[in-house]
Amino acid sequence: MTDILYSPWRMDYINSQKEEGCIFCLEHREAEDEKHLILYRSEFSFVIMNLFPYNNGHLMVVPRRHTSSLLSLEESERNDLFELVQKTTGIINAYYHPDGFNIGMNIGKAAGAGIDEHIHVHIVPRWSGDVNFMTSTSGVRVIPEKFENAYQRLKEQFDKLND
Repeated sequence: MTDILYSPWRMDYINSQKEEGCIFCLEHREAEDEKHLILYRSEFSFVIMNLFPYNNGHLMVVPRRHTSSLLSLEESERNDLFELVQKTTGIINAYYHPDGFNIGMNIGKAAGAGIDEHIHVHIVPRWSGDVNFMTSTSGVRVIPEKFENAYQRLKEQFDKLND
């Protein structure tokens, strides 16, 4: 049996009015991190909450430099990106205690990238049986935690990385 990550509610994002320019570069302004749900910045990457999540705790790790190609990353940028993916997975694991993860990149529109001009890594915590009748019958995903609460609690965990 194949698991399918089915998320029709994401059409709200796909059909929404987009700002001009790259959303990740626009959200790159450090003075507005909380407004843009940015949890942490490393030298070459940052962690941001997904405003249209597949699940509670769905975070993304994004290189600071604008690029649509994984191949264009310098070694230091690539190492930083995937080190931050590892740290982020650890924080999600400690905070949410999922049964597993979907971690991946959709590079290019043909691969399903909603934002194809700036690569990013999705980290989606998964729980056994996390697709319930609400999702299956009505296309509604129940995210039980307020973004503001999740942001504050996760930010505390990411702030410890600076200690």
